[in-house]
Amino acid sequence: MKLRGLRHLRPVLSVFVEADGGHRRAMMLAGVLLAATTVLAGVALLGLSGWFISATAIAGLSTATALMFDVFAPGAGIRLLALIRTAARYGERITTHDATLSVLASLRERLFRGFAAAGEARRLRGRPALLLFRLTGDVDALDSLYLRVIVPLGAAIVTALLAGLAVGLAYAWAGVVLVIVLLLAGIGIPLALSHASEKSARRRSHAMEALRARTVDLSAGHTELAMAGRVAAQIAHVHGAERRLAAADDKLNRLDTAAGAAFGVTSAIILAGMLLIVAVLVEAEVIGAPVAAFMLLVAFAALEPFGALRRGALELGRTMLSARRLGGRLATPPAPAPRARPSAGVSVALDDVVAGHDGADRPVLDGVSLHVGERETVAVIGASGAGKSTLLAVIAGEIVPQSGRVAVLPHALLTQRTELFHDSVRENLRLAAPAADDATLWGALAVAGLADDIAALPQGLDAPLGEGGIGLSGGQSRRLALARLVLRPSPLWLVDEASEGLDAATARDVMARLHHTARETGRSLVIATHLRREAEAADRIIVVEHGRIVAQARRDDPSFETWLGRLRPD
Repeated sequence: MKLRGLRHLRPVLSVFVEADGGHRRAMMLAGVLLAATTVLAGVALLGLSGWFISATAIAGLSTATALMFDVFAPGAGIRLLALIRTAARYGERITTHDATLSVLASLRERLFRGFAAAGEARRLRGRPALLLFRLTGDVDALDSLYLRVIVPLGAAIVTALLAGLAVGLAYAWAGVVLVIVLLLAGIGIPLALSHASEKSARRRSHAMEALRARTVDLSAGHTELAMAGRVAAQIAHVHGAERRLAAADDKLNRLDTAAGAAFGVTSAIILAGMLLIVAVLVEAEVIGAPVAAFMLLVAFAALEPFGALRRGALELGRTMLSARRLGGRLATPPAPAPRARPSAGVSVALDDVVAGHDGADRPVLDGVSLHVGERETVAVIGASGAGKSTLLAVIAGEIVPQSGRVAVLPHALLTQRTELFHDSVRENLRLAAPAADDATLWGALAVAGLADDIAALPQGLDAPLGEGGIGLSGGQSRRLALARLVLRPSPLWLVDEASEGLDAATARDVMARLHHTARETGRSLVIATHLRREAEAADRIIVVEHGRIVAQARRDDPSFETWLGRLRPD
């Protein structure tokens, strides 16, 4: 693992230790200390047990020593160490997992905030799998950094130092040698494993993403693939990704086995070396047999904690890949400057705005100026591609203009794309107003002309919807999204193609209700449309062509009916 790659971990580590009153840092430190306590209690238990058994056996050789030997203190120590080990293990599991879940929640929160930035949703829409993988696979990969690297490494180093100290009390040089060997082998083997497994871990991560994406494409797009005669080809792509995943898993399993063997050989070498040392010391009568047993068993157990680093070392390549992918998004973005509020009596104020999409050769909007008064209803009309949706996106803050001034009151936006979630009708509505009671929800459904349809469902507001609103027709889904807009308390509503997909009678009824509600509640309403029924109740028509406002007509202007007549009829 190249050291320069560690710079990608800085944003991740900043989340680990970010300021939250010190609670998370305290939890993470407590997790390391409890893990060290667990391991140390196990090593001490093994060493004390060996000493106790050896000392008891020697004391039993004669009646005098047997009567003088105190079996209660060592026995009590063994019981105490067993209790400490159990309690510390329980506390470690609770603390480390609590800290890890807290970190993962913060990581996802930061990612959500980054994905909510202006223009980000439009970029992600072209690659929806990207968002899924970043929020699941990549974030989950980062949990091994604490659970499988930081915690076992801290516990293993503390254990090595204290094991060396315990052996050094009997013979100093033996303790020094033991610490050096433990640290060199215990850290060296995982480092070598990490370096050897880096490419395979990355390949496994890429293969897993490809397998998930291609399986989802096969399932969700089966109809389209069948029509294009590409089902067999897509299945072959799935099998190809699965083969690459299996090959990477096989390589990682082989490396893991090799690392286990390396730890086994190292443990045997440490035990053999310590056996030679204690044999010499016993023969020289520097130590007795019980102390020799204690030194042997402590040395034997002290390497075991380093073995817990194997899993983290195997996954470090994947962890570093995830850190590199997410690092730029995890840096806390500066708080967006608050949008200017328009002057009194105005809901929207755009002055000489130039705006477009990333990578486009020219802007979509070029020098647009528009003012919408409070309680005013404005219909923005124009041919497809004229810039109507982009104008609404600029007003809504989804697109940051390249130049010009934008001042807008708090608003709610209904785009052409209807977004509904796998949940009940009630919870889909409450995305707009979490505290809304049933009466308020039914009122919004009535405005959208959907109350009777929902009431006819066996479970009413509790009726479950599938992903994307499965269970409702396209028109019903559109009206449910419109009801969600109505629930927003914003003084400005922005609607793009409000009644698209509805039959003429239903659409006219819904639009009449929407205009009436906007006027009754004192809201401003801006509608982007190419349909006559959506524009005919407007106070003003704005005509957009090639990214510019080329004409305006108020209701009392003769040209109002002219422009209205150019729109598509029902």
